[in-house]
Amino acid sequence: MNILGFDTKKIARYLNQGAIPIFVLLILIMMLVPLPPFLLDVLFTFNICVSIIVLISAINIKTFKDFIAFPTILLLTTLLRLSLNVASTRIVLLEGYKGTDSAGKVIEAFGVFLIGGNFAVGIVIFGVITIINFIVITKGAGRVAEVSARFALDSMPGKQMAIDADLNAGLIQQEEAKQRRAEVGQEADFFGSMDGASKFVRGDAVAGILILVINLIGGLIIGILQHDLSFTKALSTYASLTIGDGLVAQIPALIISTAAGILVTRVATDDNFSGQMSKQFQANTNALIVVAIVMLIFGLIPGMPHLIFLAFAGVFGALAYFQQKNTKEKVAQAQFEAAVGPEKEELAWKDVPIVEPLSLELAYRLIPLVDQGDNSDLIKRIKAIRRKFVNEIGFLTPSVHIRDNLELPSETYRVLLYGAEIGRGQCLPDKLLAIQPAGTEPIPGIAVKDPTFGMPAIWIDRVIKDDAIARGYTVVEPAVVMTTHLDFLIRQHSSELLGRQETQDLIDHFKVSYPKLIEDVIPKTISISQLQRILQLLLDENVPIKDLRTILEIASEYIAKFPDPLDILPHIRYALRRMIVQEVFGDETDYKVLGVQPEFERLIEQSVGSGAIAGDGLIEPSLAKLFGEEVMTGVAHMESENLPPVIVSGTRTRLTFSRIARRVCPQAIVISISELPPTANLIFQRVLCAQASR
Repeated sequence: MNILGFDTKKIARYLNQGAIPIFVLLILIMMLVPLPPFLLDVLFTFNICVSIIVLISAINIKTFKDFIAFPTILLLTTLLRLSLNVASTRIVLLEGYKGTDSAGKVIEAFGVFLIGGNFAVGIVIFGVITIINFIVITKGAGRVAEVSARFALDSMPGKQMAIDADLNAGLIQQEEAKQRRAEVGQEADFFGSMDGASKFVRGDAVAGILILVINLIGGLIIGILQHDLSFTKALSTYASLTIGDGLVAQIPALIISTAAGILVTRVATDDNFSGQMSKQFQANTNALIVVAIVMLIFGLIPGMPHLIFLAFAGVFGALAYFQQKNTKEKVAQAQFEAAVGPEKEELAWKDVPIVEPLSLELAYRLIPLVDQGDNSDLIKRIKAIRRKFVNEIGFLTPSVHIRDNLELPSETYRVLLYGAEIGRGQCLPDKLLAIQPAGTEPIPGIAVKDPTFGMPAIWIDRVIKDDAIARGYTVVEPAVVMTTHLDFLIRQHSSELLGRQETQDLIDHFKVSYPKLIEDVIPKTISISQLQRILQLLLDENVPIKDLRTILEIASEYIAKFPDPLDILPHIRYALRRMIVQEVFGDETDYKVLGVQPEFERLIEQSVGSGAIAGDGLIEPSLAKLFGEEVMTGVAHMESENLPPVIVSGTRTRLTFSRIARRVCPQAIVISISELPPTANLIFQRVLCAQASR
């Protein structure tokens, strides 16, 4: 909006930004520049208005967060009063000889009208107000602020851990956690600032007493020596002006101090101070009845002021009666509503539950494992396995939301994927799990199976840990048992955890390093859904997807020829062959593997036809069953020899064998012969399905 060529919105914005700095500068200028009596009246009146506004605001807020600028306001109002004291002292000493109205009408009203012209009474009233403000209200509020600041600082670590625990448990989101952390810091800062700001108010009270003495003595000297006033006239005039000046400054100071006391002493609830008082007095009807009875007894005692006591007895009795009546009506209404039942409300989208991708539920005996929030060993290890997964596999899994489930058996945990259970185990928090090596004698404890790999294990007491290690057992903490199982399940179901959103986040992350590649390929050549499917196929076979650049380049090259991601998979695996082989064999030069009988492999190729890639859907059930049985026997042999369960096959049959093998043994790894380096020294430990070719 433009008025006379000026942009009013821009002017208003500049005024909002510069109002406080200008106000502070004007306060400081008032100490140096003489002010006329009329302007002094305006500023004293403004000071009283500000103090009342601050008091009402302090009463009506619900928590300190609604008035977090109060310590600074306390400082500015104190500075304003001191500046007015300096300005009024100047005009009292310079113009006081002219009469009680020489310093303005406000000072005259407080110095003459309010105390009836008796300066002795005025001095006493000023002293009483100052003592109340200095010793009672300000000192008490300062002490409360000091203790509150100390408690806020001491409780800060615990509150931060509670916030982190709620965040890890999925009870709050990241944004709410940030907000709550900021509120914890603001609470400590607020009470610390209030502790310091209360010192300004106490100093203001002391300055008021000194200014009163200086004005009175200085006025007498100036009036008698410079203006030839009699002692009585000078005392009457300057005493009225000085007392009026002191009262007009101390009354706003008393109001501000009261606001500070209310703010630091009240406990934050959903109601303001008035609402708190109303509810709590209404809930305590017996107190009103007792007061009415006591006032009635006092009113009947001879010599007492009967009218006053009996009147108050009637007032409190009536309040108690109406309050009890109101309470009975509320109870009856509540009983009626309970009998009738709540009104039916229309369902909204907020009523639809959101299923967490990954959850860990703990029975009640396992809850102490996460009691310390982020400092809990279990939570630290969960963060560590997520970090390890990111580094090894190449994408960020959703957070693991930890919650309690009292319906589980006392020492049981379970892992949920999109609300469905994918694994559970037993964990004894006060014991250790000792993995039993083959051929060793059992030790005292509870014999179980390792929940991750099903190996024989024993839950032992912590006191025999050293003895178990000496016998060759692998001894682990309960948190390690749980996180190892969780890590295994996450890797096993990693393809299901890579959703559309995670794929988009992965693209956005790589776009920073390879902007041109992402721009040319996504979504012009490959859609997000196609890329998601390709990555899921790789994850199904435990192939890391961290080399997204190679995956995108190969996929974009073959996507026009092979729209089905299954047909592109062998080409991507061939491009990633070095990483695949290194993940499986490490630095080994001799590759000890399981082979497949060539005749059986040709039989599989004939059964699936001439497609580019062999799928297991067309294989005869008897052949699939035979190969599955051979895989289980071969994998068991490889694991007994401490070797990776790797099966080598042809390129066209690799996917078929991989699907069948992983169905019976999820840890089995099937690699095509073309993915191995030309210099590979293959050592076949066993040939699968040799009898099928006979």
